[in-house]
Amino acid sequence: MNIRLATLEDVLPLAALEQSQLQDELSIEQRNSSFDGQSFSQADLTCLVSQHWVVVAELDGHIVGYVIAGRWAFFKQWPIYRNLLNRLSRIEYDKARLTEKNCCQYGPIWIATDYRGQGIFEALVQFVRKAVSKELPYMLTFIAEDNGASFAAHTRKGGMQVVDFISFDERDYYLLVLPTTESFF
Repeated sequence: MNIRLATLEDVLPLAALEQSQLQDELSIEQRNSSFDGQSFSQADLTCLVSQHWVVVAELDGHIVGYVIAGRWAFFKQWPIYRNLLNRLSRIEYDKARLTEKNCCQYGPIWIATDYRGQGIFEALVQFVRKAVSKELPYMLTFIAEDNGASFAAHTRKGGMQVVDFISFDERDYYLLVLPTTESFF
């Protein structure tokens, strides 16, 4: 398994993997309704790869997973991220107030179904954590309350801590933070 930063050549395979896993975070009832999972266009992925952090897990030349971390300037084009930004001034972690300048948005993370449970999640999180640590001390993410598998993975395997709880667009979310600095590893 090769864990590395994505390149522009990875954009099309990333888009294909994302589309194949798009509704995986949703319950069966939500999949059959108007809910959609997180989705990025090829232009979005190109921007994320070239200006932010996208880490891929590659096996035999095929991308089987990836994680994204991006600055708020990119993410605030969507309402849920603007909502998160508005809450930052109320969120503290380890005696530090989170701000647009000291944290970034972490996620989503996608791993192809056949490759789950093989340590890829942990490897992706640790790699993106180290990459982000060169610029920012924290990563913030949100996980739907009804997505127990993702919550368990992020808190148990990823070491993230719950710092808040929000409701947005008729869905409830945990806000989690992960410090990136070496002192927290």
